[in-house]
Amino acid sequence: MTTQARCPYPLDASGSDIHGEGAALAERGPATRVTLPGLSEEIPAWSVTDPALVRKLLISPYVSKDAHQHWPAYRNGQIPESWPLRVWTDVRNALTAYGREHTRLRKPLKAAFSSRRVRAMEPTIRTITDELLDELAPGPAGGPVDFRARFAWRLPLLVVNTVLGVPSWMHDQFRDAIGLLFNTSLTGEEAAAALKEVRRLLGLLIAHRRTTAGDDVTSALIATQEASAISEDELIDSLLLLIGAGHETTVNLLDHAVVNLLTHPAQLDLARTGQIGWPKVVEETLRHQAPVASILLRFATTTFLDEQSGVTFEEGDAIVINYAAANRNPRVHGANAAAFDITRTSHEHLAFGHGTHFCLGAELARLEATIALEALTTRYPAMRLAVDPVELKPLPSFISNGHQEVPITLAA
Repeated sequence: MTTQARCPYPLDASGSDIHGEGAALAERGPATRVTLPGLSEEIPAWSVTDPALVRKLLISPYVSKDAHQHWPAYRNGQIPESWPLRVWTDVRNALTAYGREHTRLRKPLKAAFSSRRVRAMEPTIRTITDELLDELAPGPAGGPVDFRARFAWRLPLLVVNTVLGVPSWMHDQFRDAIGLLFNTSLTGEEAAAALKEVRRLLGLLIAHRRTTAGDDVTSALIATQEASAISEDELIDSLLLLIGAGHETTVNLLDHAVVNLLTHPAQLDLARTGQIGWPKVVEETLRHQAPVASILLRFATTTFLDEQSGVTFEEGDAIVINYAAANRNPRVHGANAAAFDITRTSHEHLAFGHGTHFCLGAELARLEATIALEALTTRYPAMRLAVDPVELKPLPSFISNGHQEVPITLAA
């Protein structure tokens, strides 16, 4: 049976088994028809799991991220306002732009994440890491602590807040609001309320920085907006992109790195003793557990056939890129592609995307994770998971790949 002829595979909004679902989708072929969750009526799309096809689509001039231009169902009002995933298509920023619009909206963000600026952040990241480790004390009677809540969640947020110039009195508000944006099991009403709250906070941040400009990304974007290079809505949505993507990816990277290392103590010893460098640990974690499992949405701007895969994409087709499945392809990583192995020869992955939409914060995320993992395992060399790994509950999301909690027992 051809990929096109099969019944569409309904994606699981709860993200209860991201890798099981990814394997099932990959078994159907390089790309397979799926339905997107969130409504009683079906929203058809493609899920692409083959890394070679992913790369082609991510650089293809026939593939867009702009629903306003290239998704007929969206343009014609067939996608209800109540669809919980509309945040991924409604926003106007570099994530959803196409062609010259993408270049225009990405340009003011690039300078903020240049290699020079990221390297200059290293002392700040080390200071934040040390402060968080000082606060990461064992629970009552030496009991477990939630590593995700107490460390993995806080480090990237404090770093991105520094980059954006978020004042300290807003930190907790952003912490409480951001995570809901990636929860794909929310109702339409809940998703709209979550987005409204984050936009409210971004409005407060912009108002604060308009009167207290500094050497930060928010101030730079405000200056760009005041020069009429971007609109007020694009200013807000660009900040939404930065605070969302700059936080969630690194949280999940730290989450999975610690879980994998604590469940593979021999590999942890290789890293702690310097036999395997921490950058390799980071790359294998990104490959093995893509922090963003799937990303919404891309659209075919015209009908075209990919000859190698034999898949025909019709004009207006919606496309989901499944990074979690693509990174575990056996043709790339062999029969043990699903295993965590920091000693493997190649850690090739697509966790940060490919082409013009490659994640601007990739270098910063790698630096944060490298610093944090080395410092954490040095401070607490005997730490261990406080539960069986199978008891860890995934986030309620098929986009964000992490755990709800990561209880660990600390020991010096």
